[in-house]
Amino acid sequence: MASKPQIRVPATYIRGGTSKGVFFLVSELPEAAAQPGAARDALLLRVIGSPDPYGKQTDGMGGATSSTSKTVLISPSSKTDHDVDYLFGQVAIDKAFVDWSGNCGNLSAAVGGYAISKGLLPKDRVPENGVAEVRIWQANIDKTIVAHVPITNGEVQETGDFELDGVTFPAAEVQLDFMDPADDSGGSMFPTGNVVDKLVVPEIGSFEVTMINAGIPTIFLNAAALGYTGCELQDDINNDDEALQRFETIRAYGAVQMGLIESIDEAASRQHTPKIAIVAPPDSYTASSGKVIEEGDIDLLVRALSMGKLHHAMMGTAAVAIGAASAVPGTLVNLAAGGGDRESVRFGHPSGTLRVGAQASQTDGQWSVVKASMSRSARTLMEGCVLVPRDVIG
Repeated sequence: MASKPQIRVPATYIRGGTSKGVFFLVSELPEAAAQPGAARDALLLRVIGSPDPYGKQTDGMGGATSSTSKTVLISPSSKTDHDVDYLFGQVAIDKAFVDWSGNCGNLSAAVGGYAISKGLLPKDRVPENGVAEVRIWQANIDKTIVAHVPITNGEVQETGDFELDGVTFPAAEVQLDFMDPADDSGGSMFPTGNVVDKLVVPEIGSFEVTMINAGIPTIFLNAAALGYTGCELQDDINNDDEALQRFETIRAYGAVQMGLIESIDEAASRQHTPKIAIVAPPDSYTASSGKVIEEGDIDLLVRALSMGKLHHAMMGTAAVAIGAASAVPGTLVNLAAGGGDRESVRFGHPSGTLRVGAQASQTDGQWSVVKASMSRSARTLMEGCVLVPRDVIG
C-alpha cells in the first residue's frame, strides 16, 4: 500500500500556569477541522498522541498527564466587546475522546500573549512598554476572562522573576480576572441552592459536600471524611487504584446531584467536569519540590483531582472555585479556612501555595461573585508546525 505524506498544521506549544498545550488558530486548521465535529476531534487526538493504551502519548505532543494533554483553539472574537474567542479541548490519554465541557484556567494565562503575538489585537491596544489588556471570550463556558499581559519594546514579555509553585523556572507575571465566574444558567452558583449538601454514595458512604459552579463545576469534601489529612502528594493517592475508583464514584454521584448528568453512567464521557477536591484546615507539610510549607503560611489545604488523578499542583479553574467558595460563609472551603467573611485565601496544594481573590455577595438568597483574580505565568516553548498523517481527517 502506498504511503501518504503527513500534513503540516501551524501550531504553537505553550506552557500556561502549571499546564502545557498545543495552540492553534482556527483559520490555520485544515478545512475539515475548522469547525466542531469528528474531524476536528480526530486531528487533535492524533496531535496529542491519543488514544494510547500504554498511557505515555509517545507518538504525540502530549505529556501523559491531564496537565499536558491539552489543546487550545483561538480565533478573532465573535463578540464585539471581546478580542478573541478561546476554546479549550481536554484530550483523554487512553480513550478516543476530547472533552469540551469546561475551561482550563492555567492555559488561560497563555491566551492573551498568544493573541497579541498572532496580531489579533489592534496595534493601538498594545503599548510599547506596559501592560496590554486582552478581553477573552471563553467559549466552552460562555464567560469573560481579562488577561493583563506585560509588554516590553512592543512585544509580549515572557521572562521575569515571578515564581509559581509547580513551575520550575520564574517568568513574567500575568494577572487573570475571571469575570462573573459562576454558572448563571440555573440562577445560582450553588446548583442545589445550598452551600453544604449531603451526598449519599451507595456502598461508599454519606458525605457533606459543597458543590459549586464557579470557574469550573467542583465538588468539595472534607479530607478527614475520606481518611486523609489534606497534606497528601500525588503518589499517596495516584498509586492507590481503590482510592481513585472511590473518588470517581463520588464524582459521578455528585455530578448527578449537581444536574450535570442524568445518570452515573454518563460520567465516563464527562471526565473534565466536575472536578472533585478535598479540603482541610492548614497544617505544615513538605511539597513535592521539597519545599516546606508552614501552617502559618496558608489558610487551608486543598487537593484536587483532574481526569481521574490527583493534580500535581492546582487547576486554574479549580482555584477560581476555591476562591469563590471561600468567600461564601459556611461552605466547606470557607470553614476549612477558619470561616467568616473573606476576599482572598492562600491555600496549600501538592506543589506549594497559591493565592486567589474573590468577592461574593448575596441578593434575594442567591450568591454571586463579581470576579475572581489570580496571577499565573506563561511561556512559549515552540513555534512551527505539527505533523499528522494525512488520513487522520479523511
